[in-house]
Amino acid sequence: MKEKIVMPLWTCCLFIVVMNTTMFNVSLPVIIRDLQITSDLGSWVISSYSIGYALSTVIYSRLSDRIPVRKLVTVGLLILGCSSVLGLFAHNFALLLTTRILQSAGAGVMAGLGLVIASRYIPVERRGAALALISSGSAMAFGLGPIVGGLISEYMGWNGLFAITVLVLLALPVLLYFLPRETVNKEQPFDLTGALLTIVNATTLLVAITQRSWIWLVIGIVSLATHILYIRKARLPFVNPQVFRTPGFTRLIIIGFCVLVVNLGNLFLMPLVLADLYHRSALAIGLLIAPGAIISAFCTRYVGRWIDRYGNMRFMLIGQCMLAAVLVLFMLGLDQSALIITGGYVFFSPALSASMASLNNEASRVLPRNQIGSGMGLLQLIQFFGGSVSVAVCGLLLHAIPGVTLQEAYHVVYGCLLVVCLISLGLTLWHSKATSVSNRDLTSVPSGR
Repeated sequence: MKEKIVMPLWTCCLFIVVMNTTMFNVSLPVIIRDLQITSDLGSWVISSYSIGYALSTVIYSRLSDRIPVRKLVTVGLLILGCSSVLGLFAHNFALLLTTRILQSAGAGVMAGLGLVIASRYIPVERRGAALALISSGSAMAFGLGPIVGGLISEYMGWNGLFAITVLVLLALPVLLYFLPRETVNKEQPFDLTGALLTIVNATTLLVAITQRSWIWLVIGIVSLATHILYIRKARLPFVNPQVFRTPGFTRLIIIGFCVLVVNLGNLFLMPLVLADLYHRSALAIGLLIAPGAIISAFCTRYVGRWIDRYGNMRFMLIGQCMLAAVLVLFMLGLDQSALIITGGYVFFSPALSASMASLNNEASRVLPRNQIGSGMGLLQLIQFFGGSVSVAVCGLLLHAIPGVTLQEAYHVVYGCLLVVCLISLGLTLWHSKATSVSNRDLTSVPSGR
């Protein structure tokens, strides 16, 4: 594989895919007004894409165990590109929602297979740099999404946002030319029942949280219990239980969940703080957030090399310590100046990229080769689910804390994110210690045994 061509191009496509989750945030009020729908209904323009993106990510990753990556990339990018063309002409809510769901069905191929490709075809001594590059694409997209969305909506209308994702079709022939031709085990069955149960699990639980519905929560818990029973009986289930027997992988899943809770929660809160406390416009908010994303992308080449040289655990710890420090700054000083947000995110975004790159690299290291597809897909599903839950819970907390002003509520919610970050940091310390003990035990075994 021509990694010097494939990985930068893959990062560009992932940048577009991830930015598609943030561009519409800025335009949502205009969409609600133009289509004359309620805000609750309009929120599904965002949440439908997030839910579908998370689910399709793990499905593409799982399918990579039995279907060549080139075929999956072709299907995913064609679905994403063609549905984006349809979105250019979506002038009613039904067609808009259908387009967003179709987009999410194709978009997951970039996140789902990026880590799989890096884990399979890039040597471990260079893998950290590749994963850091992918992480920087996501971080850059989160930062620049509001700016791009604001500019396009202002001058082209919100339908023009779909023109950005059409661009992935230009990358498809190049990727097909340089991606390796694989020989996969086509005899390995795909667990359709398990995949459907996974979709039901994630959807019902997310709907329960976003709609604050006890009925949906009960349905979600019942579906989850049913899925667990099914996994115990299935021969080759969609969610491979073997990955949980890999030493340390469960800890990495929980750490990934916590880190995405912190990231998406912060990305949700920063624009609200700048709008509610400092009355900044959507474009001004994007400009205040952008420096952190740009610096994160600039630091990527160095962070990746440092991870390859000094190891995953060091940068997982450094990154999460920086995240915790920034959350403390936001919790105590977010009402002092808008520049607190800008300055804090300058450190938050690179720290996040370092944390995610080292986390994903560590997961690819601990997983056996035959479990990389299922393991990395599950890891990303849990991460995206954590991010979706974080946005919903942060939104609820802002208006559910009795007897406090909105300004005080922001302090409390950032305090909650800090607690999650500290839990993640503690688990990282535990994993680091366990890894050190395991490596020491291996090196102490006599060579003749």
